[in-house]
Amino acid sequence: MQIVYERCCGLDVHQKTVVGCRLLSQQKGTVEKSIRTFATTTNGLMELDHKASFIPPKPIRELRDLVRAHTHLMQERNRHMNRIHKILETANIKLSSVVTDILGKSARQMLEALIEGESDPVELAKLARGRMRPKMALLQQALQGHLEPHHRFLLKETLAHLDFLQLRVGQLEQEVAERLSPFEKSLALLMTIPGISRRSATILISELGTDMTAFPSAAHLASWVGLCPGSHMSAGKRRNGKPTKGNRYLRSVLTQIAWVLTRMSDNYLSAQFRHLRPRLGEKKAVVAVAHSVLVIVYHVLAKGEPYQDLGPDYFRKQDKEQQARRFVRQLETLGYRVE
Repeated sequence: MQIVYERCCGLDVHQKTVVGCRLLSQQKGTVEKSIRTFATTTNGLMELDHKASFIPPKPIRELRDLVRAHTHLMQERNRHMNRIHKILETANIKLSSVVTDILGKSARQMLEALIEGESDPVELAKLARGRMRPKMALLQQALQGHLEPHHRFLLKETLAHLDFLQLRVGQLEQEVAERLSPFEKSLALLMTIPGISRRSATILISELGTDMTAFPSAAHLASWVGLCPGSHMSAGKRRNGKPTKGNRYLRSVLTQIAWVLTRMSDNYLSAQFRHLRPRLGEKKAVVAVAHSVLVIVYHVLAKGEPYQDLGPDYFRKQDKEQQARRFVRQLETLGYRVE
């Protein structure tokens, strides 16, 4: 059997005909719609000549499936950790108010002792190790609760499932690391961008690949991801500028990168956030920074060159006259006269 298209999105070739519908947004806000009917024979599919959705190469698709599975496992792991917090809070045990990591060595031993039936706060606090030892008095207060038998059962089952999830996460990380070996150069390039860790770079490559020729420009990529303003106009008026849904995995990781950048102060992207926040607000400024990160990712992968930062003082240099006018207004508000 001849393979006409290796992978199709939304085309049911088991039918006698295929109806192709294409929607193209125009600059004035209108939408051009074209519909054609094609046969599902080989000749008919060849006549389709339809620009389908972005489909990365097979190695990238396989990597994407593994990385997404890893993401889901990590989310499930976090949900089970939250369940442990909830069980302890229900029993009036405030361990999380003293312990930073509920699954650390000290906290894990305390949880296992609670499951075994130990209820004396003094004995439980003695299980503290290292930097937890000076907090024994606080631990004794936090461990004064009423743990019922069903609480112990739930803790035991949740910890067992967490151990299982941790094992699966480790296996997936090993498999992902092996499949990432051909993309080490691209990973290194992406990690030159502030705020991008190896984990973030892995998600970016698994969703986008390394070949940016699939997207004519960075603007097309931003539209596909869903990090550009939407276009909804009626009677010549713009009704809504909300972004499209796009790729939720990419939007999530890019937004996380943007939030990391808000805590930095030594690069252009963090300066962009502080420049936009007074006018747009914090959340919209984060989305704008996430868009800028995506544009940078596009050019870094397309050119194969490391990121060159414009510096944290970029906007201050650009807005000298605007700053001068603002300072004059502030001085005049205070009663000074500036000539």
